[in-house]
Amino acid sequence: MNTPQVIIITGTSSGIGFVLAEYFGKKGHKVYGLSRKHTESSYFTSIPTDVTDNSAVQNAIAEVLKTETRIDVLINNAGMGMVGAVEDSAKEDILKLFNLNLVGAVQMMSAVLPKMRENKFGKIINISSIGSEMGLPFRGFYSASKSALDKVTEAMRYEVYPWNIDVCSLHLGDIKTNIAENRVRTKVSEPYKSVFEKVYSLMNAHVGEGTEPLEVAEYIEALLNKNKWKAHYYFGKFGQKIGVPLKWILPQGTYENLMKKYNKLD
Repeated sequence: MNTPQVIIITGTSSGIGFVLAEYFGKKGHKVYGLSRKHTESSYFTSIPTDVTDNSAVQNAIAEVLKTETRIDVLINNAGMGMVGAVEDSAKEDILKLFNLNLVGAVQMMSAVLPKMRENKFGKIINISSIGSEMGLPFRGFYSASKSALDKVTEAMRYEVYPWNIDVCSLHLGDIKTNIAENRVRTKVSEPYKSVFEKVYSLMNAHVGEGTEPLEVAEYIEALLNKNKWKAHYYFGKFGQKIGVPLKWILPQGTYENLMKKYNKLD
């Protein structure tokens, strides 16, 4: 990162993506922000793109390559949340979620890989969630969509390493953004209503008390300065990160009891 890099970031109209794009732009890197609507900024070039539309993705990357001879970094940040009971979730909502959180990210990677391969260099960060490591109550499909992206990331690491291309999942805890405004919220049926409202209020409180997006940008900058990556990195408050190793070492029943307590289900 000592020399200016060409960085593509998705989901830059707000939240983490916008902060990332401006952060790296201010550092002197050439940043292209892809989101569905045009975003005004002095620090990055906005290209309106729906990442679930493969033609739009290909056109956006072609636009970048009109002026750039390389793509050094892709940060797949575009994504959405979904809350509600598994039983109540509609097929249309599930497909919409996976289309953005998984398919959109894959289409972005497929679009930048030819140029990265040509230059024998590239770094791809797929923004995942600490929640991808466990099935979160009333966020089962969100956990599943991010977990699917993690497994794709692991597979790709084997496939692209001959060209000096590195890929990783960055699992975030709660970050202070407006994610609650953009979640898909399924209709909640009567049996779940009271417990769902309790969990949902807690969920939003955790976001309100989350880590500042600027800290994510600083962490990613440090990550990009590493020569070699692990497959997974975890960033967030200790109380959330600790849930990952505890799941590996604790008996299932004990872990589930801890999760119930954390989510006020006990």
